[in-house]
Amino acid sequence: MANSITIRFALVIEWLREVFDMQAFVNATFLSCEERNRIFKVLIEDGGRILYTGDEIPAKYDGIPTVDLGGAAVVPAFADTHMHFESYALFRNTVDVRDAGDFAEMGEMLRRHIKRHRGIKFLPAYGCSAHTVREKRLPERADLDRMTDLPLLIVKYDGHAAVANSALIAQFPENVTGDPGFNPETGWLFQNAFYQGVNYITSKVSLLSIIKGMDEAAQELAERGIGLVHPAEGVGFKYDADIDMMRFLRYGLAPAFRIYFQTMDVAKITKRKLPGIGGCFALALDGCFGSEDARLLEPYSNNPDNLGFFAYSQEQVTDFCKEANRAGLQIAMHAIGDAAVEMALNAYEAALSDFPRKDARHIIIHADLIPEEMQERAAAHGIHIALQPDFLRWPEEPQEYLEQILGERADRLLPLRPMREKGLILSAGSDAPCTIPDPIESIWNCVCHPNPEYAVDVLEALRIHTLRAAETSFDEGRRGSLREGMIADFVLLDRNPLDVPKEELRDLKVLGTYFAGRRFVRKKRSVAAVLFAAAKNYFTAKAFN
Repeated sequence: MANSITIRFALVIEWLREVFDMQAFVNATFLSCEERNRIFKVLIEDGGRILYTGDEIPAKYDGIPTVDLGGAAVVPAFADTHMHFESYALFRNTVDVRDAGDFAEMGEMLRRHIKRHRGIKFLPAYGCSAHTVREKRLPERADLDRMTDLPLLIVKYDGHAAVANSALIAQFPENVTGDPGFNPETGWLFQNAFYQGVNYITSKVSLLSIIKGMDEAAQELAERGIGLVHPAEGVGFKYDADIDMMRFLRYGLAPAFRIYFQTMDVAKITKRKLPGIGGCFALALDGCFGSEDARLLEPYSNNPDNLGFFAYSQEQVTDFCKEANRAGLQIAMHAIGDAAVEMALNAYEAALSDFPRKDARHIIIHADLIPEEMQERAAAHGIHIALQPDFLRWPEEPQEYLEQILGERADRLLPLRPMREKGLILSAGSDAPCTIPDPIESIWNCVCHPNPEYAVDVLEALRIHTLRAAETSFDEGRRGSLREGMIADFVLLDRNPLDVPKEELRDLKVLGTYFAGRRFVRKKRSVAAVLFAAAKNYFTAKAFN
């Protein structure tokens, strides 16, 4: 008798769940973005997962609630496979000087911010470039001193260097001012001095404001249709507090996060049971084109004595990769120049020879300059490329500058189509805060590549931002396409991207984002609300994180 009552109760609960959870999305054009893309008109979701896709609601589902999508085009939620999320959250709430026309305007931006935020004791800013200001050079210590007496740090647009004014330099600890990467005359901080300087600045930001900024940034990503983020963290906080904060808070933020810890200390990863290790900073094998220190096989065109720099020896990188690969970790390393890409490939090949793994999916981040022979080597070992299409049209690093420093190599950056033809898995990210996360702009850059021979078609560009991105973090069984069993994360667009002239793709509008079948609505939340949501979801909704 008791068993019968239990069975009946379970059936009632199941019926209630079906009645109140199940819903059909209609009046839309759905693009599945699978390897064999399907186009359909109806999607039924149940309990946050896709139950059915097709052109009509089957008879057995008659009577379930329907959601009219108003004729929108629907694609899987986008992904961003490389960003520095906590840095992006920090700098989006300070001063972005990328739009300053000259140093005078930059100073006025800073003073307006100070006026609006009475009582601030220091000022971090972001985005200075020599290519967007009338002076055609980067600001230096003396320039910043004329802008404000407050301690000021402006991070360069590429996120690999920064400049400080005298007030901040006077406060810097010896590990900054005594580092070879610090230039006391110009106020510029490079490489390790830059990392230490960022650590110092970040220590001055309150934890509450950081959490609030992360929530606001995550909601902004969601509004742009981003449902999966690969944040590279592990810089700027003592005791790796940003990693542990991110590991918990991700359960209370809108998109799903797959954390990559920027460290070479494998024990730190295994202790936290994270699946991946890598990113930039500690995992940067070279520099960047903006500082002319990305490592090249042939010298820079404007300086025959400059090949760029290696952060590590080949032996150091190979030993690290062997250790991380033996620990079963997915590795991601920053490599921009062709010599740095070669170093990464040498290390990955040695690691996989030392300890073969069938599906490691190690990653090269950026790979801006990757010759054909290296493309073939990467494909042969299942290496994934996490690239940044928006670097192709970057106002802070324009084409004429790249041609000046690289010569004809500037036309060989990010060869998307050749890499795909060789079987490489490509995924797209913003490297935020270097560029503003905008999947629509990124898709347009893939399709309208400055070198037409390197452009991909619209469907492949969509996959680079959905299916391929999910594959990069082993999420293809949960996200990245619209098919039965997948989490119902999707984006509404005002037009079908397959029907839009490629030049107009950047004009597509995101009309809405759905997570687990529920429409995302932006809201102001207190820090307590964010923490409560993280705690609640940690225990009740792990399936969607």
